Amino acid sequence: MKELVIISGKGGTGKTSLSAAFASLAENAVIADCDVDAADLHLVLSPEIVKSGLFESGKLASIDESKCVSCGKCSELCRFDAVKNNGGVFSIEETSCEGCGICAHFCPAGAVIFEDRKCGEWYISKSRFGTVSHAKLFAGAENSGKLVSLVRKNAKEKAVEEKKDLIITDGPPGIGCPVIASITGADAVLIVTEPTLSGEHDLERIASLIKHFRIPFSVCVNRFDVNEEITSRIEKKTLELGGMVAGRIPYNKIFTQSQIRSLTVTESGCSEIENIIKNIWENICRRMMMTI
Repeated sequence: MKELVIISGKGGTGKTSLSAAFASLAENAVIADCDVDAADLHLVLSPEIVKSGLFESGKLASIDESKCVSCGKCSELCRFDAVKNNGGVFSIEETSCEGCGICAHFCPAGAVIFEDRKCGEWYISKSRFGTVSHAKLFAGAENSGKLVSLVRKNAKEKAVEEKKDLIITDGPPGIGCPVIASITGADAVLIVTEPTLSGEHDLERIASLIKHFRIPFSVCVNRFDVNEEITSRIEKKTLELGGMVAGRIPYNKIFTQSQIRSLTVTESGCSEIENIIKNIWENICRRMMMTI
């Protein structure tokens, strides 16, 4: 079993559109959406949930008003200003609580409830292209890296169960903890970028991260015709960094039009774009066979 992770330096480069297109082209794959902070692969794949569960990480404090004696000890000790005093009635603001537990430890009345924090939900779904492992992080919740790891774990278990030989993972943008959790142990990474100065800079940052984990990587320049000079610089830099240029995609409104219709671009009927993406997919598949 192999895993291909598609990532980008920022949102809006076309990463999810390519991930969905690859899912439509793969013959024996499980799909994972690891962009849990802003998941949108489901908008194209329209998956039907068959299994779900809560994701819990860290701790959250709350106050049982029936036991609280209004001594104010919790407010005095909280370094994060999470305890609020409303006329002698104390409560803990969920979005400010860091789960340190000091209020629960020192409350003389035992009025502080200290329990697992519910941070999100995970799902196993069925789509027209196969099984999808995905998740949603609740607003203001943290530990998205752990949720990413759970999504990948679920995807691998389904791939083994269904005897699939490939996992296609739509990763998060950037180079932070969720990205590291997405690419660790992967077999190949595709960086989707665009011909801008920030895209050029992002490529070097992401490539440096991937090289640290010694993962083979390829680069695709989306909307390359917006600035062909920067596109050429990005492709040159890719080769210098030890990566492969998987291909370039011209600007085309069919990407947005397809998303509105909940279709992948390979289902859009635009033969020009379909052929380009098929070539990119074949280049990546050859790269994976050569390096794994």
